Amino acid sequence: MKHFEISVLDLAPVKQGKTIHDTFQDSLSLANHTENLDYKRFWLAEHHNMESIASSATSVLIGFIANGTKKIRVGSGGIMLPNHSSLVIAEQFGTLESLFPGRIDLGLGRAPGTDGLTAQALGRNPAIINEQFPRQILELQKYFSKENSNALVRAIPGEGLNIPMYILGSSTDSAWLAAELGLPYAFAGHFAPEQMDMAFKIYREHFEPSKYLDKPFVLACVNGIAGEISEEAHFLSTTLFQAFINIIRNDRKPFPAPIEDMDTVWSAMEKSMVLQKLKFSFIGNQDEIAEQIKNFQEKYQVDELMINSHIYDHQKRLESYKIIKKATDSLF
Repeated sequence: MKHFEISVLDLAPVKQGKTIHDTFQDSLSLANHTENLDYKRFWLAEHHNMESIASSATSVLIGFIANGTKKIRVGSGGIMLPNHSSLVIAEQFGTLESLFPGRIDLGLGRAPGTDGLTAQALGRNPAIINEQFPRQILELQKYFSKENSNALVRAIPGEGLNIPMYILGSSTDSAWLAAELGLPYAFAGHFAPEQMDMAFKIYREHFEPSKYLDKPFVLACVNGIAGEISEEAHFLSTTLFQAFINIIRNDRKPFPAPIEDMDTVWSAMEKSMVLQKLKFSFIGNQDEIAEQIKNFQEKYQVDELMINSHIYDHQKRLESYKIIKKATDSLF
């Protein structure tokens, strides 16, 4: 089995009965905790117009987390690039890298991170997204390059800085792009598992070495919920299940507390839909988590596994990441 790194995806989840201030403090606590456990990186994802997710001002939150930690890499998983000016993102991440040298990652996606109406409010033009996204990535590479020092438009800070860029995807489209550009590829298996097999295959088979990367680098994001005993983990996982039901129902309210019986909440059709979307969710005690990750890695051979954990109780969430790290360490 191929060795892999392990990292954290945090959506800054807002919980029922808690404030957004509480959410940000929990995110910092989680970053400190996982840093002490030697997780590789801590990423935050851009979403908008969702009561359940508070990471809309992603660059600001990255700065908050980086300032409160010492060594863990902090970045975006991702910035939804067509929502922004390439120059503004270059300046923001140039500022972050200048403040926290050698610790900032820039993960880039093309999705809006929200609904259609909010996407319009963000100024997106869906007719040109497929052309705009690749062009913006090239613009970012130009702004970060030393060679841009003679250009009329420059990113200050940003110019000449080595900020790793990752292409994010939840379908096969970005796999082709990441392969063509020779950039690392991160797949959102935590909510879009259907095309992950094909996306990895496309990326690996069509990868073109670049000055940024000489061979394919694959990162898979999955859900992970661990408990001291299996029953506890499955109980805690009902928060995640309820959250996905709310997405299906277009109800974006904050994350709920766990419940004893999901059958009192979801219909048979909703259950089928949720379980399909959460196919790559590792739930159980340490031994069960280790076995699930082992089976996943033997099939997909990823370079890095990023864990997203929607657990209502913050202390249980911290413990879950500790158990998952022990489980992965036991594999090597």
